[in-house]
Amino acid sequence: MRGANERKTERARGLRQSDNDAEALLWSELRDRRLNGFKFVRQVAVGPYFADFACRDERLVVEVDGSQHQIGSGDARRDKFMVMNGWSVLRFWNTDIFNDRAAVLETIVAVLEKRLVREVRSADLTFIPGEKKR
Repeated sequence: MRGANERKTERARGLRQSDNDAEALLWSELRDRRLNGFKFVRQVAVGPYFADFACRDERLVVEVDGSQHQIGSGDARRDKFMVMNGWSVLRFWNTDIFNDRAAVLETIVAVLEKRLVREVRSADLTFIPGEKKR
């Protein structure tokens, strides 16, 4: 019988308690199916990594990045793992959550509704579609 991984559960709890302001602000928009009825969870384990937010039904990970993600943070390795395991990854900068939250939410909805399906890598947005399982 498979049970909860207590170590990962404790790590996720700790991460939820230390949310930064941008994550807390975005969570207020995503929680309780507030975004077009899509269910999100926060600080969920995806393999050895923890996603800031995830919509399990649509296999979408949403990451909120601060300045620590600019240089050598391991994001590429982490993104590759998630994508290879069927998760799409959507990354925003903290400043975008504060300055243009409506556009951030619209982008998330566009991915969830399959209106944005191609890879995007720009200065202010990264979207990598998950690999389809065969």
